[in-house]
Amino acid sequence: MFPSILPTYNRAPLSFESGDGVWLTERGGARYLDLGAGIAVNALGHAHPALVEALTRQAGKVWHLSNLYEIPEQQKLADLLVGATFADTVFFTNSGTEACELAVKMVRKYWYEAGDPERVEIVTFSGSFHGRSSAAIAAAGSEKMTKGFGPLLPGFVHVPWGDHEALRAAVGESTAAIMVEPIQGEGGIRVLPDPCLKGLSDLCDETGALLVLDEVQCGMGRTGKLFAHEWAGIDPDVMMVAKGIGGGFPLGAVLATERAASGMTAGTHGSTYGGNPLACAVGTAVMEIVSDPAFLDEVNRKAGLLRQKLEGLVAAHPALFEAVRGQGLMLGLKCRRPVGDIVSAGYGAHVVTVPAAEDVMRILPALTITDDEIAEAVSRLERAAESLAAPAA
Repeated sequence: MFPSILPTYNRAPLSFESGDGVWLTERGGARYLDLGAGIAVNALGHAHPALVEALTRQAGKVWHLSNLYEIPEQQKLADLLVGATFADTVFFTNSGTEACELAVKMVRKYWYEAGDPERVEIVTFSGSFHGRSSAAIAAAGSEKMTKGFGPLLPGFVHVPWGDHEALRAAVGESTAAIMVEPIQGEGGIRVLPDPCLKGLSDLCDETGALLVLDEVQCGMGRTGKLFAHEWAGIDPDVMMVAKGIGGGFPLGAVLATERAASGMTAGTHGSTYGGNPLACAVGTAVMEIVSDPAFLDEVNRKAGLLRQKLEGLVAAHPALFEAVRGQGLMLGLKCRRPVGDIVSAGYGAHVVTVPAAEDVMRILPALTITDDEIAEAVSRLERAAESLAAPAA
């Protein structure tokens, strides 16, 4: 019999019933230390009191209105985001994929309204991941993402990651924008160095192309700044945000300058659920906590501690691990054997991680993880590594 849930996921045989901070409790009662945070979604961990309170309070008032009316909770969150970032305006979505769709429409509409409708190409990079909609898979361009789903949306130019000459050759009179993740998540925790991100910004300034950043996974405090591009001292024209912004409640956003968003007038885009009161009430609570400089200082401190301990793990198991990648609390262990084997071994040690490309195991804990929990997490990863190194009985 065909399963009642479409079988598009290769699920682990685990069923979690509750969570608290960085801990998950499985149906049988076993507790797991969560280093995946729902793929960087649960920025403040499971059942954070401030988020539970915000959701409960709003649920007793109004759940949904649609964007036919003014939504005070949406306005409050938009004002917080504009006040803390480069952006002049925000459009709320339900996911990162939807944010990608709008970003693509926005940059093309900008050039259309600017009198250059042929300027439609968006330059993207190998290993990228921008979602699973038709536009998003066309943007990524990999066979894994696109095979069997043609014809693909045209207008994307793909260049190899880190090939500066290919990038410069790809940017021309038809280029509307360059779209890039400051840190590739699905691509294997590959960090775009600050000088390279600054170079991309300079190239956009030189050619007039808009710079679109995908901070769906690396944003909302995960790198120790509110958004990862801040480390390079640059500002994009458009930025895609999701995952951590809702702390577990479905929420995404596109942030943009007034210039980049100038073509998006009434009727050019919309969303039934985007920016609904429940989502924005939770997003506001997340934003108020994560944007606090003292909170971000703690993220940086804990990131240093976690990286140090992971470096020790790599040194102790050179046959299993090659290196630590990443920035802040968006880290990865480059593995010398299939990453799925190591993730599965982690389940045996009651620790949850996330696989990525290039046999990288993603370490994406809640930003609220404590020092003791960091020590316990690495201890469990050590047990997982030892179980793989042990000879078969």
